[in-house]
Amino acid sequence: MSKTIIKTDQAPAALGTYSQATRHGDIVFLSGQVALDPATMELVNGSIKEEIHQVFRNLRAVCEAAGSDLNSILKLSVFLTDMNDFPVLNTIMAEYFDKPYPARAAIGVAALPKAARVEMDAILGL
Repeated sequence: MSKTIIKTDQAPAALGTYSQATRHGDIVFLSGQVALDPATMELVNGSIKEEIHQVFRNLRAVCEAAGSDLNSILKLSVFLTDMNDFPVLNTIMAEYFDKPYPARAAIGVAALPKAARVEMDAILGL
């Protein structure tokens, strides 16, 4: 079985040597998304809430390009530069996902690309 590259202009273009997502069989591996506006490739200017919303919009666009949606995510990894933002993440995540929620890890990190405050990647089941 070979891999298929998933690409959409509704999510930010890759900033380096990676694809937005790759599909292998019925599994899609979504690369990390930060809060870049896909039209401008600039980080959204605003609060952590605005960044989290943009990241979920970016992930949703890649899921849709793969022929699916956020609720088919099996595993979500979240990287936060400030773990005090964890409650905000939980509140916003509930707006984008139906129960039962996907498996998830939330990891505190020192820094993220483009000085973002949040990054997420995911594994999607089709």
